[in-house]
Amino acid sequence: MNNEANKENINHSNNSKTLECHECDLEVNVPPLEEGEKAQCPRCGFIITAIHRNSIERILAFSITALIFLFSSLPFEFLSFQSNGLENKFSIISSFNVLIENDYEILALLELFTIFIIPTVLLLLLMILLIPLRKGRYPKRGHWLLKIIYKLMPWCMVEIFLVGALVSLVKIIGIADVQLGPSFYAFIFFSVSMTSALLHIDRVRLSQQLQLVNPFPIKQETHQKKSISDKRMSIQTTWALIITSVVLYIPANLLPIMNTRLFGQDDPSTILGGVILLWGMGSYPIALIIFIASVAVPVTKILALAWLNYSVQSERTNLTTERIKLYRIAEFVGRWSMVDVFVVIILASLIQLGNTISIYPGSATIAFSGVVIVTMLAAMSFEPQLIWNNSKSYDKKTEQ
Repeated sequence: MNNEANKENINHSNNSKTLECHECDLEVNVPPLEEGEKAQCPRCGFIITAIHRNSIERILAFSITALIFLFSSLPFEFLSFQSNGLENKFSIISSFNVLIENDYEILALLELFTIFIIPTVLLLLLMILLIPLRKGRYPKRGHWLLKIIYKLMPWCMVEIFLVGALVSLVKIIGIADVQLGPSFYAFIFFSVSMTSALLHIDRVRLSQQLQLVNPFPIKQETHQKKSISDKRMSIQTTWALIITSVVLYIPANLLPIMNTRLFGQDDPSTILGGVILLWGMGSYPIALIIFIASVAVPVTKILALAWLNYSVQSERTNLTTERIKLYRIAEFVGRWSMVDVFVVIILASLIQLGNTISIYPGSATIAFSGVVIVTMLAAMSFEPQLIWNNSKSYDKKTEQ
């Protein structure tokens, strides 16, 4: 098959096919879709696939742009801080060094992976996958690359770091003169480009396109459907992760998340203490953001996952639609709790003026990071299909 024929087949890869809904296992007959159209599961409402105009070209363009702005944001000044004649500035690279010098290697690694290593790997994998595909050729281990891309996507927290930077600015702008460096603007463009690239990715669409251009389909790369018994095994894993998150959440709230040293005197603050302080200072929006991200979201997510896991373990048959909506919300918002961690990292990197005024991460920062990571893993381990397995509406028959 020549390249032109491959390209033509790619453009028409959404001929009528039977696709399985990722969230309820319903098999749906999906007719040919036009640009801008999407296929939605008639039972649970999950978007099975969507057709974006020139999706491959757009993903490649956004990926290349994001990679350029990412490396442009690293070496230059990100933020500068000036107060009472004293000044400090930092770049993204120097923030790693500050954390390491203060014996917070775990936080340095967390920042390094979530805003640099994982995004870089993601962008490179997208280019390795899509450049040959655009030319009608099958990229080496294409299905495996697509699987890795989807595994990495939730751990790319570029936009969350940017929100953390904005929250940090608001927290200190009233007590000091803060200047935005060139890296800050580059990081904004990087975040927008990265997010745009990821939003255009459609796994079903790309899988179909890969299948069309693969001259030698590899059996190992085909999707292996889990049995109901295999899915039910995930209940124990989810419980273990939920319990772990609860255990970590206790020190995350009791221990100080940030320590401020002012004229040689240390002033540690907990998550709730920081929220109360911000509220008392009149910074109501920031106090609400921190409270929602650091208290409301983690607690709600833990409770939601616990109830969902209990409901499938006890084989409940009611409230299927409500439970699947709750699962989607819990899965989406959980990673945003990392905002508070990034706020601490940015403030600790920026405000380093010795005994005059310096900020250091507290012990709770690591515990709270663990809560966010473990709850994300719990949401990933939970099998949403189990919500429907005992429902009266559960039927494996194919629907249009």
